[in-house]
Parts: sequence; C-alpha cells; structure tokens
Amino acid sequence: MREKQIVSKYIFPSPETGDIRDTTAVTRRLHRIQDRAGLPRIRFHDLRHTFATLTLEAGVDVKTVSQMFGHTDAGFTTNTYMHVTDDMQKNAANKMKLLIENSSKNNKVIEFPA
Repeated sequence: MREKQIVSKYIFPSPETGDIRDTTAVTRRLHRIQDRAGLPRIRFHDLRHTFATLTLEAGVDVKTVSQMFGHTDAGFTTNTYMHVTDDMQKNAANKMKLLIENSSKNNKVIEFPA
C-alpha cells in the first residue's frame, strides 16, 4: 500500500503531520550526513548565512535577497548578512581603478558647481 504524501510549506516537514519538524531531529540528521561525508559539522544557519553572503557578493541586489529570506526590511538583511568580504573590497577597488583610468584616457573634465 502506498503512503499518502504530505504537502507542506516546510522544507523538512514532519512525515506524520506536515507541520514543522523537531529542529533537533533535523540537525542530528544533518550532522550524520556531514560525519559520513567526512565534512566538518555546520549548522543550517551557517548554510543560510553563507548563501546570503555569496548571493550578495555575486551582485544580487539586497532587496531581492531580503525578499528571498522573508525579511520585511532590506536594512536588516544588509546589517545581518552583508559583510564586506575581501572579494567585494577587491571588486570595488578594481571598479574605481577602471573608472580613474578611463576618465584620464578620455581627458574629460568634470566641473562641479561652486
């Protein structure tokens, strides 16, 4: 006999009810998988944090990431997840370098109002 499949909004629902599963059970399962794979133990929150940081670093705008995470305020997402990584600093420096090099090649003079 085939079991009824439970439809749930959760990623790891309880197989009996479809409600949120006991988080310690999910964490234990994650740690067993990591141990079998010979990987260091990390938390789901670490995965979420890494995803957010890499997504922002890849250039996805903070409003989109904020919406993906269910945050009502993009400022919260920025303050929580957007660390200035080495790659982001290098990228900003390279952009400024190109801007300066291109402006000096074109010999454009930008006048600012007094």
